[in-house]
Amino acid sequence: MWDKSFHEGVDMGMGFIPDIMIDNKVILELKSVEVLAEVHHKQLLTYLRLTKLKLGLLVNFNVPLIKHGIHRIANNL
Repeated sequence: MWDKSFHEGVDMGMGFIPDIMIDNKVILELKSVEVLAEVHHKQLLTYLRLTKLKLGLLVNFNVPLIKHGIHRIANNL
């Protein structure tokens, strides 16, 4: 069984559970909220820093047009 709290064999703890990790290169964090809060952006950035990945997408599905709900978050680019 695959445990989402492990990344490359390192136990990241129960607080580290990204929604989707694609090919150990991109993290997708999915939300459905009225308005994205600053904590949502910081959560994804923390995941990127812990995994040393460079790119993440924060996606909010609670918007009229999905393109308005996609936010690119970069780690040290």
